[in-house]
Amino acid sequence: MRHLLIFLFAFYTTPIFALDIIAHRGASGYLPEHTLEAATLAFAQSPDFIEQDVVLTRDGIPIVLHDIHLETVTDVEQVFPDRARTDGRYYAIDFTLDELRTLKVHERHNRSGQQVYEDRYKGSLAHFTLSSLDEHIELIQQLNSALGKNVGMYIEIKAPRWHKQQGKDISAIVLKLLRERGMLKPEAKLVLQCFDFSETQRIRKSLGYKGTLVQLVAVNSWKESDTDYRWLLTKDGLDEVAKVADGIGPWIPLLFAENDKQQGLGDVNDWVAWAKSRELFLHPYTYRSDARIESIPGPVLLERLNNEVGIDGIFTDQVPAVKAYLNQQNDN
Repeated sequence: MRHLLIFLFAFYTTPIFALDIIAHRGASGYLPEHTLEAATLAFAQSPDFIEQDVVLTRDGIPIVLHDIHLETVTDVEQVFPDRARTDGRYYAIDFTLDELRTLKVHERHNRSGQQVYEDRYKGSLAHFTLSSLDEHIELIQQLNSALGKNVGMYIEIKAPRWHKQQGKDISAIVLKLLRERGMLKPEAKLVLQCFDFSETQRIRKSLGYKGTLVQLVAVNSWKESDTDYRWLLTKDGLDEVAKVADGIGPWIPLLFAENDKQQGLGDVNDWVAWAKSRELFLHPYTYRSDARIESIPGPVLLERLNNEVGIDGIFTDQVPAVKAYLNQQNDN
């Protein structure tokens, strides 16, 4: 532990940046996503927040995992070959936490078994595992205390409607845990986020969450929820969002008008100004220095997001790349 703390301290710097930097699924550009190791490395890179996507186990325990299913980031097919549902997928909610701990987490693969980001972590010997949200809370709280820092948590409540169909109220369970761990106190640095607008409204109104709340925005065809995201980005939709949420978390291309992919993204969409006029901050996702969006190189994209869109923060797989850009802006 002493060596770990020295390592973390060596990476700690305190520059003042204009944007909130959110470590997307931990340091997912360097280590398998959402593992405690990825969260620890992300902490060492000193973002403003570390993101945790949360789903439930069969025994109702919140775990940090991006998807409701397991096979894209674990070896569940080898460990539990007979536990897939009829659609061929393995769902976290069908396993207890103890069972899930036996799985080995690897870099994200597509349905064909190929690594999605081919230049990322390729090791095979280290045993990365799934962990509970409670463990991630403890890790970040303890590191903050040991190093005198205040890295926040940025928690996404995943697929609440689907969880309810499975008989579990994920939002209520997560809020109960956060309350028990002191994360709902006014001084706690916490953001909750959700793709389901009905659930965002419920979290604020029925469940009584008083902290920072973000409405995530996707493309309707992704089927993240029953929310009509096209309507959500109209003036009427944004009026409703502003009644319950503090910010908007859009997919980066939604910030821009559609354009020929060879030419890159178009002009900034009108809804951006409408959101700002309603005092909604913008935290788009996801900047990756090892992947392009609509043929735009990373630094050019950051330039457009910062100077044209006027974002307030950014989700990123590579915190150092965003900091390097912002440092350069500060020097200029």
